[in-house]
Amino acid sequence: MSEPDIDPVTEEEKMSWPDETIVGLEKPFVDDRGAIQPLVDRMMKSAVMIESKKGSLRANHYHKTDWHYCYVISGTIEYYHRPTGSTEEPEMLLVKEGQMAFTPPMVDHGMKFPEDTVFLTLSRNPRDQATYEADVVRVDMLDDAGSISWHPDDEA
Repeated sequence: MSEPDIDPVTEEEKMSWPDETIVGLEKPFVDDRGAIQPLVDRMMKSAVMIESKKGSLRANHYHKTDWHYCYVISGTIEYYHRPTGSTEEPEMLLVKEGQMAFTPPMVDHGMKFPEDTVFLTLSRNPRDQATYEADVVRVDMLDDAGSISWHPDDEA
């Protein structure tokens, strides 16, 4: 099987990334029919909806080239992050319903879920398993003891 073809990150692309982890959202367009909330106006190759049960741990890794926006539909994410290679304790941000967080490449990140949560992840790279695994590097930033978690060597 050949390696996935993953585009390198360009300086121009880096300049388009949000400056803050919690992304300020544009005001929604509202009329009698309801509302349209703009989320991301960037070229991306993946959009997935993820359901996470209370007590779960996700991520605990970094991406070499992928970035992603995570928009919380319901629930809350305890989002931990730090620069890749750092030994500092990660910063924790609470991402609540209706908020969105951005993760660029080369940032260790992990998510804990204090309640059942549903969120969208909008990503630069495709989400097929081969491409995902070629770009992700797992780290032990967050202890998964007592959490519902998964490791690549776990049985499906």
